[in-house]
Amino acid sequence: MACALLNGRAVPSSPRLIPTCLCVFSFLVTYLCYSALFSADAVIMQAPGDLPRGCRRSPVDGGGKRRLQKSVSCVLPFEEGERDPVRALPRRNDTLISPPVTAKFGNKKLPNAIIVGVKKGGTRAVLEFIRIHPDVRAVGTETHFFDRNHDRGLDWYRSLMPRTLEGQISMEKTPSYFVTADAPRRIAAMSRHTKLIVVVRDPVTRAISDYTQTLTKTPDLPSFQELAFLNQSQGLVDVSWNAIRIGLYALHLECWLRHFPLEQIHFVSGERLITDPAGELGRVQDFLGLKRIVTDKHFYFNRTKGFPCLKKPESSVSPRCLGKSKGRTHVQIEREAVEQLRDFYRPHNVRFYEMVGFDFRWD
Repeated sequence: MACALLNGRAVPSSPRLIPTCLCVFSFLVTYLCYSALFSADAVIMQAPGDLPRGCRRSPVDGGGKRRLQKSVSCVLPFEEGERDPVRALPRRNDTLISPPVTAKFGNKKLPNAIIVGVKKGGTRAVLEFIRIHPDVRAVGTETHFFDRNHDRGLDWYRSLMPRTLEGQISMEKTPSYFVTADAPRRIAAMSRHTKLIVVVRDPVTRAISDYTQTLTKTPDLPSFQELAFLNQSQGLVDVSWNAIRIGLYALHLECWLRHFPLEQIHFVSGERLITDPAGELGRVQDFLGLKRIVTDKHFYFNRTKGFPCLKKPESSVSPRCLGKSKGRTHVQIEREAVEQLRDFYRPHNVRFYEMVGFDFRWD
């Protein structure tokens, strides 16, 4: 019709009008075809199980026939007994609420390893150095569970532990455990698989360090010699004084070996921890079954403290050194008293070397 009108008004002999006519006619035919195929009321076939966007399933009606409900969100049937995933979500004012996200990850578990001693040996340094390992989580404070708080129970003890993910080690350190008679039995009752770390140091130097620390808290303390000796002229040492008794490592180790095999106890040298912290930490990582990640690159020697410190983390403005109580200058003890104590400890040290299979060279 459109072509006829055009032809009626145009010059019949003009050949350029024929293509124009054909174009208009093709456009009209295409429009009519699409209108017929995709009318608003047409039903679109879907493969079984396919859900249109925005659709959800609805229950089967009482007659057993599936129904398609027209609504803002298309609703398709779901089988009897099948849970409606949308209705399962909590709602507030007809608005879907996202499931709550747990902010804390991991679980609290009883420790896999414990630094059990010794006081003034370097336990704090070992804990701070090893806890930079990504697979180690440790309690920062001393729990004193196996010596002072055992009556609180394991659930209380577990509550103090840090959260750990699968593959991570949980640790704590309380150096008084090593000299507590009941600690080995109590730890074994918790788990015979617990790994134990003991940081030992020349017992004479350790005793002087112990006294120095106590003196800062109790300025009127008697002199070191008064406390260390029953009779200094005769060389009689007072083993009842805790600072002296802690250094009898072989005596205390006997109690632990009644409950744990020697291979389950690792001994760290307090002296080598100062001169070669990376080497000592490498052996600790091996003992704990960890990859050697804490290495030389993590340490530098602080000449002021006379002790190694951790290098500055990227997230910090200063390096991580131990507290003011670490690396403090010891009280000066007369040389004769020191030599008398070395003579006293020598046979105990030799026995300790034989028990652990290593010579710490404290003489």
